[in-house]
Order: sequence, then C-alpha cells, then structure tokens
Amino acid sequence: MTYDVVIIGCGPVGALGANLLGRQGLSVLVLEKELEHYPLPRAVHLDHEMMRLFQSAGMIDRVLPDMIAADGHLHIGADHGVIRYMGTVGKPQPFGWANDWFFYQPELEAHLRAGMDRLQSVELELGAEFVGLEQDETGVTVHYAGAGGVRAVRGRWIIAADGARSPVRKALGVALDDLDFEEPWLVVDAEVEGPVSFPPLTGVPDGADLQRLSVMMCDPVRPATVVPGRGNHRRWEFMLLPGEDDAGMMRPERVAALVGPWMKDVPHRIVRAATYRFHGLLAERWQVGRVFLAGDAAHQTPPFFGQGMCHGLRDVANLAWKIAAVVRNGGPQVLLATYQAERDPHVRAVIGAAVAAGRYICELDPVRAAARDAEIRARAAERAGETAADLIPAIGCGVILPGSASAGERFIQPILEDGRRLDDFTGQGWRLFGTGLSVTVPSTTGVVTFGAAALPDGGAVQTWLGTRGVEAVLVRPDHYVFGTGKPGELLAARAAALGQATELAA
Repeated sequence: MTYDVVIIGCGPVGALGANLLGRQGLSVLVLEKELEHYPLPRAVHLDHEMMRLFQSAGMIDRVLPDMIAADGHLHIGADHGVIRYMGTVGKPQPFGWANDWFFYQPELEAHLRAGMDRLQSVELELGAEFVGLEQDETGVTVHYAGAGGVRAVRGRWIIAADGARSPVRKALGVALDDLDFEEPWLVVDAEVEGPVSFPPLTGVPDGADLQRLSVMMCDPVRPATVVPGRGNHRRWEFMLLPGEDDAGMMRPERVAALVGPWMKDVPHRIVRAATYRFHGLLAERWQVGRVFLAGDAAHQTPPFFGQGMCHGLRDVANLAWKIAAVVRNGGPQVLLATYQAERDPHVRAVIGAAVAAGRYICELDPVRAAARDAEIRARAAERAGETAADLIPAIGCGVILPGSASAGERFIQPILEDGRRLDDFTGQGWRLFGTGLSVTVPSTTGVVTFGAAALPDGGAVQTWLGTRGVEAVLVRPDHYVFGTGKPGELLAARAAALGQATELAA
C-alpha cells in the first residue's frame, strides 16, 4: 500500500498534521519511535491561531477543557519597573479566541492522538524508528526499525516532524542557518497550590493580573520568566550565569533556592528541572523532493514570545490543505513548492523578534540594562496597545494575490449571534465573502460563497470589507486571506494559482 502521506514523529506537530489530513480523507501513516508520548511538560503556550486550527481539525471540544486563557506578556526592567506590556485584557478578539493559551503538553498530545483514533484513514505505529529513505518520481520509500525488524513503507509525500535533532533532516543533508543566538537556561516546572509571589513591581497597568501574565524579569542579576499554566502547573525559566554548569543548576537544592522566593509559604512540588540552550535556527531547505520538514526539524525559536510550537502547527496546516488540493482536486504538485516560500519568511520574522527580545532580556551588565530600560520606555507610546499577536506578519508570497489589500493576513473569525464562531458556520475550505454578491460559483471550484450582509455576525465581515474599501475577500483553508477585490477576478486568480482550468464567471 502507498499512503498519501507518511508522517515521521507523533508529537503535537505530527499529530495535528495527521488530524488535518485525515479529516480530508487522505490516507496517513504516522511513525513514532517512542511507545508512549513524553510524560512531562515541554511547550506550554499557544496562541489564538492554534485554537482555530484545533477547531479546523474538529478537536476544539477535546482540548479546550484542559487549557487556560491568559492575559499576555509583561517585561520588567532592572529597577523592577515595567518596560513593556503586551496585555490583552479588555481588547477585542477578532480571531474568535483569546490571544494566549497555556496547556499541559502530555494532555494535549493525548487529545490529539485520540483525534487520530477516530479517523479511519489514519494509522499510528509506535516503536517505529526512522532508518532511511529513498525517493523517486512517484513517492518515497521509508525504512524504519520496529518490533519485527527493519520494514519499509511507501508514501506519496513525507512530513518529517521528528524534532530538533531530526534524523530525517540529517539523512537529507540539510544544513541549519544559525541566527547567532544561543543562551543556556534552566526550565523548572512545578505543581503549585497557591499564587506566585512577585517582588514589589512599579508601573503595572491597572487591571493586569500577574497570575495570568507571562512575566519576564529582565534583571541583570538573573534574567527569569514566570509563566502561568493550566490548573496548578507553573513554569519558571532562569538564565544560567557565566561559570554556572548544567549539572550544578539542576541539583534539587539549587532548584529549590531559585524557586523558593517565588513560592514563600505556598506548597509546591517540582515536576521537572532541565537545562536548555535557547536557539535561533532555520533549515536551509524545508523541502527535498517529496519530503517536507516541519516543526523543530525545520526551525528552533527562542521561547520569549511562546511561538515555538505555534510555528510547527502552522507548518502542517500550510501543508495539509495544499497536499489535499493535489490529491483530491488535481492541483499541480508545484503548489507544494510554495511551502517554504510562505513559511520561511514568516518564521524568520518571528524568530527575529524573539532573538531581539532575547538580546535585551539576557543583558547582564547593570549599566547597559538601565540604558535598555530607558530606551524601551521612551518608545512606549509607539507600542501602546500592542499584543503578541502583532508580532505575526502576513504571508508575503506564495498562494496569495499580490498587491490586493490584506493579502496574506489572517482573516477574522467573529462570534455569531448564536454563539458559534464563523468557521463553524462556513466550513473550513475556501470561502468567498462579498457585499452584494451575485456570482454563482460552480461546485467544482471548491469555493463556498457568502453574502456578507446575510451573515449573522453583527456586521463584522461587512465592516472588515468596508474598512479596506473592497467588494470581496477570498479566504484560504488555513484562514489566511488569498486576496481582495471583485469576486470574479478573485476566483479566476485562485484558479490560476491552483492550476485549475475551470471557467469562472462573475
């Protein structure tokens, strides 16, 4: 049997990819070398776009009860005064979900695997360790070691979501582009039966709840982050100072001394303490023939805005609708060549922002730290109202209509009058929204058309169109704007982009 897609690695990225592909009826085999998913927390933060992807995958009801919405990010300077606030309290949620969500990774992975189990076209093989691969014009043969020895399986395409050390990436000979950022940090996870204690802080905005914010202490004495979590889970990240070694910092007594001041008399239990090197790295090639790198196999992001896992989930969302377009709708395989063209600049921009933040966060010289604080505060007015969502750029090239307003941006998802979200009403595929639409779209195009005036969304989509002065917007399956303009022209541009010959009439 030849599968449409073989996914190597069943962490959150591989598992979401399997859910998205399986929902569209593609045959998927997931190979995972471990017999059980990792039992301890690693990633802890996702944003609104990931919640929308879980919604697209039919997983939102499973994951939502085990997640907590938070209120953004707060950066504290050397004098323990606020230097940067990216809060979301009281602000609109144009994409249908709060901007920041915290979770417990073992729970999330269990939910994603349960979602795979319900899909008849998706198979998961555990204890399957990648050995090698060969490609030809029609597919890829993957060799893997399992309980029965070395076996081979064939897939039309391969998605390698096999982590930062990616054996697949190494087998393909793909090098990493080093963005020149590496800092050692100690990550501590704990179960905490009460509120975290903070030192006296100045300039905290009214209404900001420190227990619901990701707080970055940009203190040259020791930079540190305090992260909220779901339930009683909390995380601390402490920068290692010059001369400190990993083994010494992970000793229980050292961990207790670092966490203790934040806990005071609050009962708590350390779940995990491990040192990491925070990197900024990108693969030079994300596609080699029919093999695609995704997640940490393709890029590694400093954690200062919590976008590491988000990048990987965007990767597989980008690939899933494109592979489905080729398999189900006869789209050209060249469509898949837009993957890196779209995702690399996107990821690179966010890593750049995280590296820039990391450089000022990790400043250990008190004089330079004070100058940094003064400089950031001097720019407070231009950053007023910013949230972490503002860090995510539009897609700049690929399957978009260049030059049209808002092309490549994420499209809004208003809450409807009955409490549902827009995607639940419209479905998850290509959608055309317009004012006064009279175009009849043949079903063979795969586009569903909606008159903006008829949407039960309180006029949100009409307002979006009016603000941009456009008649219609065409939205991709991954919720990014293909382009804006006249309906017929948008449909014709989409047909050209997907290599379709269907004639479209306005």
